[in-house]
Amino acid sequence: MRQEIDAGLPEPRQPFAWAIRSGGLIFTTHGPVRPDGTILQTGIREQARLALENLRRTMEQAGGSLDGVVQATVYLLDAADMAPVDEVYREFFQPPYPNRASVVVAGLVAPGMRFEIQAIAALPG
Repeated sequence: MRQEIDAGLPEPRQPFAWAIRSGGLIFTTHGPVRPDGTILQTGIREQARLALENLRRTMEQAGGSLDGVVQATVYLLDAADMAPVDEVYREFFQPPYPNRASVVVAGLVAPGMRFEIQAIAALPG
């Protein structure tokens, strides 16, 4: 059974939920989306930081924390962004890190978006 988690973000214009709880797991994807629904149009560090803050807030809303993230997939437009993204990532995650894949793609859905993260997390209990 699926339960939608309020991520504190506006209703998506596309048919998806920001986060879903199923059993003791959270499935969620975040980009550099501001509370008004617009995309933060800045550098990669700022975009990654906002997306990870959105992920943290979502986990807290679900009753968990970033410590519960067990799998992450990072999507980037440019492989050169990996080093600055890793710097920001370390602000949010400490060892042992979640398992992670990093993928360079030709484009992301919103113009100006350079970073997206998909995560699977286990809730406490």
